[in-house]
Amino acid sequence: MNRILIVDDEASILKSLQRLLRAAPCAYGGKQFSLDVRVSSSPTEALRMAQHEDFDLFISDYRMPEMDGIEFLKAAKTIQPDAARLILSGYADLNALVRAVNEVGIERFIGKPWNDYDLLSAIGQALSHRELLLENRQLADLVRLEMGDKTAEELEAERLERIEPGITKVDWGPDGSVILDPTLD
Repeated sequence: MNRILIVDDEASILKSLQRLLRAAPCAYGGKQFSLDVRVSSSPTEALRMAQHEDFDLFISDYRMPEMDGIEFLKAAKTIQPDAARLILSGYADLNALVRAVNEVGIERFIGKPWNDYDLLSAIGQALSHRELLLENRQLADLVRLEMGDKTAEELEAERLERIEPGITKVDWGPDGSVILDPTLD
């Protein structure tokens, strides 16, 4: 179950989004996502929720009285850096969009009024991307564990030795020249 927190100062928007996300399937890349949707009309309250509950995705309105959506998502990112982030807004400002991408790393900027299919697709895509990032991190951690204290060069030398035994063994002359094996003639 994927947990989503939606923040918007308009109660009607929150109700509409809850109704949509309860009724319509959310899928991306052949994967169906089950959604547990939480809502808040206050960014401050939403940040308190984020301190006590884990969320996979934050969706925020851009223009809100307490703080704008970018400030909220920036604070949410500090609390839960692995959660995906979307901005939903009727206010289309290119500077705000650039700021949201640069400062917060939002997945998408979705305009109000939204198209249900596009919104569900954006949510599915954001959740799928998040899963992929977490899986990549786990794989990288696994590789680091396997590497131990070895450098990338040492691992590459071991790989080459497995393919062609003896390839990394070089005999050096006193003057720095490579001494070739005379038996290979």
